[in-house]
Amino acid sequence: MSLLDQDHSLAARLATEAGELLVQLRRELFAKNSPQYVVKAAGDQIANRFLIDALRSERPEDAILSEEEGENRENYLSRLQAERVWIIDPLDGTREFSEPGRTDWAVHVAMCVAGEPLVGAVSLPELGVTYSTPETAAPPPSNGPPRLVVSRSRPAYEAMAIRAALDGVLHPLGSAGAKAMAVVRGEADIYAHSGGQYEWDSCAPAAVAMAYGLHCSRIDGSPLIYNQADVYMPDLLICRKEHAERVLAEVAGLAPTA
Repeated sequence: MSLLDQDHSLAARLATEAGELLVQLRRELFAKNSPQYVVKAAGDQIANRFLIDALRSERPEDAILSEEEGENRENYLSRLQAERVWIIDPLDGTREFSEPGRTDWAVHVAMCVAGEPLVGAVSLPELGVTYSTPETAAPPPSNGPPRLVVSRSRPAYEAMAIRAALDGVLHPLGSAGAKAMAVVRGEADIYAHSGGQYEWDSCAPAAVAMAYGLHCSRIDGSPLIYNQADVYMPDLLICRKEHAERVLAEVAGLAPTA
């Protein structure tokens, strides 16, 4: 078994185990009526520490980029020079994590090689499932109107325009991982985001979505490239391939936003 084959299994295992830790922590904190800011901070901390320690033990030669790990100059230069870089979001959707009853939060574990997201796992801990690479098949298409997953509070301008053009329906969800996995699971058809993200928000979801045969790109159709000097990634498109050409055309035809 090649190292890359082992990476797929490692990513899935670590995302699942971090998710299990978070589920237990969440229940304990809710039982104590802990305020939301405490729940958010504790979740970020425990999941980040678990994943960082595990990756440093299992893959000591690889670089790591984590949302919750402050990046000093040494780490910054190290990851830019590294071919293999793990990109993790220990708790994607802290707001949803801190709200009782919500299941739309996730754990992201990904690894890119020369900027390409080849390995990824997205755990949806409250649903008890983890979606991961390598290649597999997407569910069959639905017969109804296109379904778009959007932010609960601020649907993207482009997503609203796509919905109107395709006569689609909106499906509000929380975290980026939950939105992307809704497309992977066949519960939605299009996830078009333009409100600003970072590499850890989309690397694992994109890796998984591509493994499931979905279209993944920037909303202008350009490729997703990771481990860049500036980790800000303003937009993302994950959708079923049968919708990709129309969606990209609609976005290209939009007037620039102010």
